[in-house]
Amino acid sequence: MPTDAAPTAFWLAGREATGEATFDVTSPWDGRLVGTVSVPTEDQVEEAVAASVAVQEEFAATPAHVRAAALDHVQRRLVERTEEIAQLISAENGKPIKWARGEVGRAVSVFRFAAEEARRFNGGEAQRLDTDAGGAGRLALTRRFPRGTVLGIAPFNFPLNLCAHKVAPAIAAGAPIILKPAPATPLSGLILGELLAETDLPAGSWSILPVPNERMEALVQDERLPVVSFTGSEKVGYAILDSVPRKHCTLELGGNGAAVVLPDWSSEEDLDWAAQRIAIFSNYQGGQSCISVQRVIADASVYDRLVPKIVAAVEAQVTGDPSDDATEVGPLVNEDAAKRVEAWVDEAVQGGAKLLAGGKRDGASYAPTVLADVPSGATLACEEVFGPVLTLTKVDGVDAAFAAVNDSKYGLQAGVFTHDAKTAFRAHRVLEVGGVVIGDVPSYRADQMPYGGVKQSGVGREGVRFAMDDYTYERVLVLTGLAL
Repeated sequence: MPTDAAPTAFWLAGREATGEATFDVTSPWDGRLVGTVSVPTEDQVEEAVAASVAVQEEFAATPAHVRAAALDHVQRRLVERTEEIAQLISAENGKPIKWARGEVGRAVSVFRFAAEEARRFNGGEAQRLDTDAGGAGRLALTRRFPRGTVLGIAPFNFPLNLCAHKVAPAIAAGAPIILKPAPATPLSGLILGELLAETDLPAGSWSILPVPNERMEALVQDERLPVVSFTGSEKVGYAILDSVPRKHCTLELGGNGAAVVLPDWSSEEDLDWAAQRIAIFSNYQGGQSCISVQRVIADASVYDRLVPKIVAAVEAQVTGDPSDDATEVGPLVNEDAAKRVEAWVDEAVQGGAKLLAGGKRDGASYAPTVLADVPSGATLACEEVFGPVLTLTKVDGVDAAFAAVNDSKYGLQAGVFTHDAKTAFRAHRVLEVGGVVIGDVPSYRADQMPYGGVKQSGVGREGVRFAMDDYTYERVLVLTGLAL
């Protein structure tokens, strides 16, 4: 974007608007200016909130086919503009273009799923009440209704798809939404405004406001916004929850995903597959994914054969310019993030960890890194690294492996490499996580499945239909005097 270009507008109650201030969006790869974004004033934010409240009843009553048509339109336009939007994601986020194209494809799916759910959601469930004498002639009909306007707060790491996960379910459920994209990567979220503006959704039913983080608290505290859907750090998420205990909050927070390799996953083919998947998904998005592989927990019977395969696969990851189709690992979101990762790795090595690969920083980029024997008290062993760093742990037996997975304050997803069905169901039963992936890494997510965690990884679930449940509540209608 040329430096003399007009600032990118935001979206206020369905229309383009500009404020008085602006901020620059720069590439984490080379520091070039990607765009300048207009910031809404406090009066404009108030206008957006008031408009969303005013339209709540109308939007909830909007026919399903209207909402579904709007969602279908967005997914079609995303397909048509895939390459343009992927280039934008890569530029503002530093994400390799191959992963950016995949992110656009996932957002397409989110809006398609939402259109499907809009058509079938809220069909009503009838329940006979004459199971007791006092309920003779009575029938209960249960439907779901929007709680009110949703405040969606999205992070930088999936700047289009995680905005889609806020916006699409809200529209499908008939709930107005105010979306706050991440300040580091607002342009991808603002693209959704361009596409929504082409639809027939009621004015006021959606706004996209790139307000700075220091102004987020006022929106969170606003009593007119009864639902907060936040994806981001554990610290910020629980601060939100603690500050508004009477609101309905969905929090998708951090994790330190574990990939468990059990004794029966032992052939050369098995270990090659596991090593490749672990290497890719500990480093994709620069490791900036809540379900990237951070911990490998391998049984002693396969550990010594698995480790060199993992190290070789990690060292084979292509790093560099995110605009290059061959690049698999790009920079982190900024240099401060890379410096934090560097500090954590240095601390672990100084504490006795063995550095098997990587361990070097260049500006905002950090080399794909593998460590073994990380001390249990090291920050890297306890916190979410959110960078391209992998730790290796040797254990004896399934019990020890599953105990190691659970020995974490996080509980988002886990991957278990096993061929045994009984072990798979045991993992599902005993692992303290929101999702268990058998035969693959914890980084697998289908956008229609329930996604979320336990412990310090958050509350509530995303995945289109499950987010719609969070954005709505059940209301019962009792009919009396019926001949059942």
